[in-house]
Order: sequence, then structure tokens, then C-alpha cells
Amino acid sequence: MIFFRGRKAAGARNRPRKDGPGWLTRFTQLPWRRMAPLGGVLLAIGGVLLALRVAMDQPVQSVAISGRFQRVQPLDVEKAVRGALRGAGLVSVDLARIAAAVEAIPWVDRAAVARNWPDALRVQVVEQKPVARWGEGGLVNMRGEVFVQNAQHIPAELPELVGPAGHEAEMTARCLTAQARLAQSGLRLMRMTLDERGAWTLALDNGVSLRLGRQSVDERFDRFLSAAVRIVVARATEIAYVDMRYANGFAIGWRSAASGVQRG
Repeated sequence: MIFFRGRKAAGARNRPRKDGPGWLTRFTQLPWRRMAPLGGVLLAIGGVLLALRVAMDQPVQSVAISGRFQRVQPLDVEKAVRGALRGAGLVSVDLARIAAAVEAIPWVDRAAVARNWPDALRVQVVEQKPVARWGEGGLVNMRGEVFVQNAQHIPAELPELVGPAGHEAEMTARCLTAQARLAQSGLRLMRMTLDERGAWTLALDNGVSLRLGRQSVDERFDRFLSAAVRIVVARATEIAYVDMRYANGFAIGWRSAASGVQRG
């Protein structure tokens, strides 16, 4: 048997040659020594920032409360803030949680909380503004939200809304519109009713009932203001109701049985 040393096989002459080191070699040859100082600087900066955060995260020493208060007690606001702090400092405190705790107080509509360096919080409170009663003891705001279920003191000038649950916002919006337009004629809305069938009825402060029905409610109310309101203002003591549920007119029900019903 004969061995040929120092000669390559014929097929190996044309194989491509891999130049340069492999990826592992190249990775280990990166200039890590040059990058080490930069890493040290970044670590130092991170340490300084962390130390600064710890130093600034001081306990909250005071709470500054502002707002126009009629129903809400500032002391209750401060108690809510203190309870929601949970030992957090001025930096680590959750401002959203503080605001939610304040807004959970009855008659509070909105609360804005901000840090006041170096060791205080500022809390601005906006009280709820009732625009109508909901049923017997509830109160609704301008958005139609029932924010009190059993109010102890209800302003006498607030109209009463009576309707199915879930229609608070719709009834409030229509109530506010009707109030503003009736006031131009010297009338005031006392009660607005939406029955289970979807029919609307308005009770005015002069004792007249306005029947609007289920369909074209806004158009019928417009027609009342343009065609019937003058009669109601002039002869309110004689009128029991005005029925606008007619295609092109209205009917007046008189308080005296002898007067009957007049159609307009």
C-alpha cells in the first residue's frame, strides 16, 4: 500500500477557502476593554439617579385642598388622601389612586391631584352640581348621572324626573333644554315624566300639564311654544292640560267640566 503525503486530493483544489476568523472569534475580539469605561459611567449615572429618587421620595407632610365647598368637608378630603397614601412618599405616590379616593366621597364630582415639592400634595375638588331630582330622593348632575340616592336636603327649585332606570341621561338633557325655553315665556318646569310606554308629560309651575306623547316629542314641544304657550300664560288658572298629540294642532282641557275640551 502506498501513501502519498503532501498532496491534496484532486477534488480539493477547487474548494473555496474560508478567509478570516469565525463569528465566535470575532465576538471575542471586540474592543470590550474600550467599552468598559462607558459601562461604568452608565452604571454610575443609574446609581446617582436611584439615590436621587430615594432622597426625593420624602413622606408627604401636608395636603393643600382647594375648591368651592358647600356639601363636601375639606377634612373628609384630607382623610381620604391620607388613607390612600399607604406609606408612599412624594415620588412613589400614585396620584390616580389619590384622586379616585377623593372622588369616592359623596358630592365630589372631580378631583385633581398634583405634587407640590418638596413634601406636599395639592388637591383641587369640584363638587357635584345637581340639576334635577330623580324620583323621590335621588339627584342627577348635568351629565344625567345619579350621584345621590337618598338626599337629605333637596333644593325646592329642582324639577323632578320620573322615568325608568337607564333613561337618566336622556331625561336630563331634555329637561335642561325644556327649562331654558320655558323660562323665556315666564314658565318653570316642575316635573317631567316618561312612562313605561315611552310617553312624555311635563308639569308646569302654574299647574298645567303638557302632554307630548311618544312620537315627534321635540316637534310637538316646539309647536306648543309657538302656538299654545300664549293661551297657557294668559289663562293658566282655567287650563288643566294641553294635549299636543295631534298632527296639526292641539287640544286644551279646561279645569271647569262645563268648559269641555277646546281644540286649536
